[in-house]
Amino acid sequence: MTEAKTRHVPNYKLRFILLILAALLCILISFAVGRFPVSLADVIMVFATEIFHLDIAWDYATWSTVINIRLPRILAAFFVGAALATAGAAYQGMFQNPLVSPDILGASSGAGFGAALAIFMDLGPVWITAFAFAGAVICVGAAYAVSRFTKGSATLSMVLAGILVSSLFTAMTSFLKTVADTEDQLPEITYWLMGSLAGADMGDVIFAGTLIIAGIIPIFLLRWRMNVLTLGEDEAKSMGINPHRLRFIVVACATLITAAAVSISGIIGWIGLVIPHFCRMIFGCDYRRIIPSAVIMGGAFLLLVDDLARCMATVEVPIGILTAFVGAPIFAYLLMMGGRRA
Repeated sequence: MTEAKTRHVPNYKLRFILLILAALLCILISFAVGRFPVSLADVIMVFATEIFHLDIAWDYATWSTVINIRLPRILAAFFVGAALATAGAAYQGMFQNPLVSPDILGASSGAGFGAALAIFMDLGPVWITAFAFAGAVICVGAAYAVSRFTKGSATLSMVLAGILVSSLFTAMTSFLKTVADTEDQLPEITYWLMGSLAGADMGDVIFAGTLIIAGIIPIFLLRWRMNVLTLGEDEAKSMGINPHRLRFIVVACATLITAAAVSISGIIGWIGLVIPHFCRMIFGCDYRRIIPSAVIMGGAFLLLVDDLARCMATVEVPIGILTAFVGAPIFAYLLMMGGRRA
């Protein structure tokens, strides 16, 4: 009987290895595909030339495509996907609700308003990113402030306050779209709100990547405490864990990485909702495995979706549309499966 149970224990190390290899394969494929195709051998040799300073002369088109165009976009896609998936897993754990997504506290609505305001004021791309990030932080801060003056459950109050403030910022964004110039400003605002990584550069990657890494590290270090909190606040207190402080730190870090991700990509949905469910199906309900798997799987998933956005039509499809087309059927399948692990 014991031997039978032992044989059925999942080999999580092997699953992590396979997941990492799949993510690396997605990265290589992302470098190769596009309107200017580059072979995998050329991609590897270009990076070998850059890293080891090999004496190989590359034509400028190939080198520029790999280094100047696709490298920043691939890094941005991986960072954004990892951030949204990790934030989704963290929010679902802290709010004890599997239907919670990273925009539950209004980060996406706040970022959308900030970006729309910057575009309405005819500011440059750097300011659009800065305004989007500031808008996301202000929106979540306002939701937190409202929840502090609300009676009842702190968790429920924060969710309701997030919905309230999010609706307000969405209304303000709609107002800006109404009064914006229909020739230039309105199309740009609309396209930004649909989500895209077309304009990502190394400056965006450094800005968002630094904040995303800074936010993911505390969540990663606190993931075992998140396991205890899922058992209930009384159980957490009995083990010396302050549930309110832990929830505040995790939610603050998840909000930071969501704001950083949305500020450079626009509003991209479904990743933070669907990917954590896949992680639970493959790696169980232990947050010590869910958080690192969400980082890898979220980044790889958005890379594949971004590849589709670049290649499926003559005009680049906004990535937020594709994540909805891909994420909604997947989530419907998960609902019909009842969350059972495959």
